[in-house]
Amino acid sequence: MELQNKRVLLTGACGGIGSVIAQLLAKKGTRLLLVGRSAEKLETLKATLAKSDNHQIIVADLLTSSGVDALNIAAHRHAEQCGIDIVINNAGYNQFEWLCHRQPNDVIDEVFINLTSPMLLAQSSIHWLNRPGIILNVGSTLGSIGHPGYSAYCAAKAGLHRFSEALDRELSDEGVRVLYLAPRTTTTALNTSLVQEMNAALGNRSDDPSIVAEHVVAVIEQEIAQRWIGSPEKWFVKINQWFPSLVGRQLQKQKQTMKRFLQRHHTSN
Repeated sequence: MELQNKRVLLTGACGGIGSVIAQLLAKKGTRLLLVGRSAEKLETLKATLAKSDNHQIIVADLLTSSGVDALNIAAHRHAEQCGIDIVINNAGYNQFEWLCHRQPNDVIDEVFINLTSPMLLAQSSIHWLNRPGIILNVGSTLGSIGHPGYSAYCAAKAGLHRFSEALDRELSDEGVRVLYLAPRTTTTALNTSLVQEMNAALGNRSDDPSIVAEHVVAVIEQEIAQRWIGSPEKWFVKINQWFPSLVGRQLQKQKQTMKRFLQRHHTSN
């Protein structure tokens, strides 16, 4: 899909990845609907974008059902007024911790923001998205590889992957594509300094948000159904599909390092 003059709704716009996606899409000539929890942060981001007057903000907390409802109502209103061509479900977060140490509400919130919210926005958008239209769901490599310490996040992103695949097939004759992009570890505030240090100790590579933004643009422009970012991670995804025990053994070798960093976290708190 050609991006010039397309209207794009972007959730998680103020995050480390979202803000860079917004910058690149604005340079591509899109008109953005920036979605986030803070009006102040959204206005600050909007002011930095190319042709800032072309963009608008929507304040909504996608951690709550009421926030999702508010976004769907606002998006429907914008669509009736000027149309929306692309929805990018980018909002999300994760927490590195053994499941037994997490609070139930934290687990519920993590699954809601990473899976339930994008599903509900996609469901709503079917009724008002322009044809041809695109829904892009930003997932994670961890949606294809069960990783210790990220069980809830893995579950949510795995669900988002299959949801995207199923809905793309469901809407194949209605002029709407549902695409899925899976970044690997990205250098943003989402990953704490402790997690970044642990990833370095494990030899895990981390991408700059600009890399993810470039892939977002490429996936939309070329209408690529599914893409995983980074090597060797994308090969690990393939191996995990066919020979999960091989990946499991590799992760078991790394667990002592993970335990050491989690112990530091627990001690400091």
